[in-house]
Amino acid sequence: MALIGALIGGLTNHLAIKMLFRPHEAKYIGKWRVPFTPGLIPKRRDELATQLGKTVTNYLLTPETFRKKLLTPEMEKKAQGFLQQKLEDHVLHSEKTVNEWLTTAGASDGAAKAERKVMEVLDAQLFAIRRKITAGTVSEVVPEKWLLEAEGRIPTITSYILDKSEQYFSSEEGKAMFKKLIDDFLATKGTLGNMVNMFFGESESLVGKIQREALKFIAAPGTFELVNTIIRNEWIKLQQRPVEELLSGFDWDGLFNSVKIYAEKELALESRLNRTIQDYWPDGAEWTAVNVTPVLTSFAFKQAELQMELSMRKLKIDEMVKEQVDSFPVSILEDLVLGISKREFKMITVLGAFLGGLIGIVQGLIVFLTN
Repeated sequence: MALIGALIGGLTNHLAIKMLFRPHEAKYIGKWRVPFTPGLIPKRRDELATQLGKTVTNYLLTPETFRKKLLTPEMEKKAQGFLQQKLEDHVLHSEKTVNEWLTTAGASDGAAKAERKVMEVLDAQLFAIRRKITAGTVSEVVPEKWLLEAEGRIPTITSYILDKSEQYFSSEEGKAMFKKLIDDFLATKGTLGNMVNMFFGESESLVGKIQREALKFIAAPGTFELVNTIIRNEWIKLQQRPVEELLSGFDWDGLFNSVKIYAEKELALESRLNRTIQDYWPDGAEWTAVNVTPVLTSFAFKQAELQMELSMRKLKIDEMVKEQVDSFPVSILEDLVLGISKREFKMITVLGAFLGGLIGIVQGLIVFLTN
């Protein structure tokens, strides 16, 4: 009885374990499906796949798991170093010129296009400046601040004119000018001129007298007010004149051509674009390492943390796991489970045989005692 009980216990447990996976497909006798076919796991594979997907999503690959494993300060530091290294290798320290970068971005012949655009903008601006300058009177075109400053300098201009006039009249050059004017005047008057010469003596004395009177006139207080008033009145009149009238003979085309030639020469876009980013920005690596990559990396990690749960839902990991499990052959699932629990299944079989043998002994004792 002990032997038979052990055999029955071991075989039934072994059969029960096998029936978890075997047979892989349903068996039929005619149209009648044999009971317990297919095995439990093949029969419930769809439910198993669904439950496994939920288990993976709810307990294994959770947003919190990714946060703890991926979104750590150490990972952020590594990502920052990786980003900075790639930025330096492929951009900041690259041998590619700005022109080549533009070509890579699809902007071929960038220098010529940029130059044409600059010239078009410059033409439009120069035309707008000319139209604005010549479209009104001086007072309308010139800024009010400039007009007030110019008007405030009129006394200074008056003093400058009088000072220079005094210096000229008192100089030998001024004296010679007076003498020439007097001689020319008297020469045109004939007898009257001779009489004036006789009355005043030689022209030299007359020149001296006129020179002294001219200097007295310049130094007189009223002279300053007279000249200042004349200049101020002329300044007021000048403000009411159209600028176009004042600049009627001005060579605008020549000026604008000179400006464009100078601008084109100074731009030198072709040579400027044939230099690397490092030529223009030698400290770019140091600056980006402090101001760009830390900010970008921190922003990316924060966004990843905020969007982690939503992203996990969009990935639909449970459905991915279910699809993969559904696509597995049952033999792979069997190998997977047995590979992990083969030893335990053997112990279950042995335990069944042991319990069966123990029950057989108890039955034998009962039979023996009752007989």
